[in-house]
Amino acid sequence: MPDLSSNLAGIKSPNPFWLASAPPANSGYQVMKAFDQGWGGAVWKTLGVPVINVSSRYGGLNYRGNRLIGFNNIELITDRPLKDNLREIEEVKKHFPDHAVIASLMVESREEWHQIVKDVENAGSDGIELNFGCPHGMCERGMGSAVGQEPKVLETIVRWVKEVSTIPVIVKLTPNISDIRVPARAAKSGGGDAISLINTIQSIVGVDIDNFVPYPVVDGQSTNGGYCGPAVKPIALNMLKNCAQDPQVNLPISGIGGIENWRDVVEHLLLGATNVQVCTAVMHYGFGIVREMQAGLERYMVEKNFKTIDSMVGKALNQVKNWEDLNLKYKVVAEINEEKCIECQLCYTACEDGAHQAIGLPEQEGQRVPYIIEENCVGCNLCSLVCPVEECITMVRKDDGKSHETWSERTLNGNIPTTFNDELAGGLHHWVPEPSAALKK
Repeated sequence: MPDLSSNLAGIKSPNPFWLASAPPANSGYQVMKAFDQGWGGAVWKTLGVPVINVSSRYGGLNYRGNRLIGFNNIELITDRPLKDNLREIEEVKKHFPDHAVIASLMVESREEWHQIVKDVENAGSDGIELNFGCPHGMCERGMGSAVGQEPKVLETIVRWVKEVSTIPVIVKLTPNISDIRVPARAAKSGGGDAISLINTIQSIVGVDIDNFVPYPVVDGQSTNGGYCGPAVKPIALNMLKNCAQDPQVNLPISGIGGIENWRDVVEHLLLGATNVQVCTAVMHYGFGIVREMQAGLERYMVEKNFKTIDSMVGKALNQVKNWEDLNLKYKVVAEINEEKCIECQLCYTACEDGAHQAIGLPEQEGQRVPYIIEENCVGCNLCSLVCPVEECITMVRKDDGKSHETWSERTLNGNIPTTFNDELAGGLHHWVPEPSAALKK
């Protein structure tokens, strides 16, 4: 069997599956129960000056009424005394010495940071995660994402922590920022040993349209919260890729965001994560989901001949290019398998109204299977995505398989103008695209 052991910046765990800092990691009881069921590590729910949380705390977003795709969470950091959490961290490490226990921290002054770092180290924590991502409640107090959105402040606090820490320091980043690489670089400059991303996305998940108040409702009122769950995975993967490809970051990454099955785990690893953290899926399905994650990951690694987790990390990064470096000569066209078609004609409606009018309907009475108008098809994939039957519509390659030309190459050859004439552009301004790396060379 492949080796699932993980090492994030010196923090070792028997597998790459960690609980994220959240309600499932709120107590020693929960963390030990999770370890019993197969989790390799846990990031303790954020410690600091205990807060008073509100009721209720979560809102949900469903897809087509029955598929929970995300939570909106207005819960803050721990409301339990620090001494209780420290005692339980120590207890967990006694029972599970080989599992990773990471203390998530959030305080304000340099003195508070120094003290709490020493406290969690003395309790036996294997690492520290600095919570610079929380987008509600704490940021209004100058913590959480308020720090994550200010790179200089983030860098300063990382330096404070590194002044006293003798264990690895992970910097947790906020996605509520235009360029995730900026705080990631600040984490590196401050001496951070790793980064984790993404934290929750600032959001309002919905509104009670009868009582005119957003969810979740707290005595007839509400506030913005942090959005998490399967729906945020595409955003998390893109930000993960951005940090993993940036040579100025060059830090191990703990991947977070929308992970609920083994395929999600694999996707994060292939785009540069050294391990993964999970929250929402545990809140939805319980700790037992780790068994499916582990079994699926092992099967995948055997099939692809990966011996270790490290051999998978970043395997897909070389295939992620800038748009101008994609092959313009590559051409695919939709093809409908008539035997599989159930004649719902969703593909026709989608293409006719939302794409390129490349699907027609038969004129013969009694015939309902759509057909492809190949000269109109641009290979956009829309029809295959809306089709409810697996592999009924496939995209078939139609180019010669040899020609290759990119937007950058066309520009260099003079086939595409690089500026708009002021008059043609309505007198707005002269537009010059930012040159790609290839053009700069």
